[in-house]
Amino acid sequence: MKAPEFLAPAAWLQDATGPRYGRLRRRIEEGIDAGIFAPAAPLPPEREMATLTGLSRVTVRKAIQDLVDRGVIFQRQGSGSFVTEPSRRVEQSLSRLTSFTEDMARRGMESRAVWLERGIFVPSPDEVVGLALSSADSVARLSRLRLAGDRPMAIERASLSLDILPDPMVVTRSLYEVLEQTGNHPVRALQKISAINLGPEEAELLGLQPNDAGLKIERTSYLQNGGIVEYTRSTYRGDAYDFVAELRLANR
Repeated sequence: MKAPEFLAPAAWLQDATGPRYGRLRRRIEEGIDAGIFAPAAPLPPEREMATLTGLSRVTVRKAIQDLVDRGVIFQRQGSGSFVTEPSRRVEQSLSRLTSFTEDMARRGMESRAVWLERGIFVPSPDEVVGLALSSADSVARLSRLRLAGDRPMAIERASLSLDILPDPMVVTRSLYEVLEQTGNHPVRALQKISAINLGPEEAELLGLQPNDAGLKIERTSYLQNGGIVEYTRSTYRGDAYDFVAELRLANR
């Protein structure tokens, strides 16, 4: 059954009880459960749905908003309403220092990146402190939206001194692969994880709503000799990651 036939009011609207927006909400939920509206697929536009159901656009909009509030569908500005995909969470070990590309490859997932910023810049105060630079130094900055398949997973912002990465344009896929080739691969890192609510810009990049849950991760990684390799600030989807650490009982 296709959406126009499924939403035809004769099949469900007249015999149901309750507010009309609630009846439409339940009908859409039934369509999702039956696979008529597939995960990540768009719903018909409000105008089209109003025509198919014989309901007003105000009623349709209220039903859609109710579904958004319940997390059943999500909206992209300028693109419409989409069925929320079932949660797919990734377990990330806190005891191994790996790149995003390597993490996804180990899980058999194809990874890709959308460049947000890449170049040489005047360092911010946080970068000066994080990389132990002077204010007169420059910094290589790499900012990327990281995706597993087509699903946005994280916004990664890495900063490195020019002694470590003199030309950020050589990084096309994995930063750690480039660092390995130049003998600057980190061997240890200090990492801080904080729970946050996503701001509008980060939420849009990650395909979520403002104030949705996210994870902020700050990491400083080091060479064998103690020199700093990178200072990274990343924002992860709160619904996509479980961070796992192995703990051992302290010696008594």
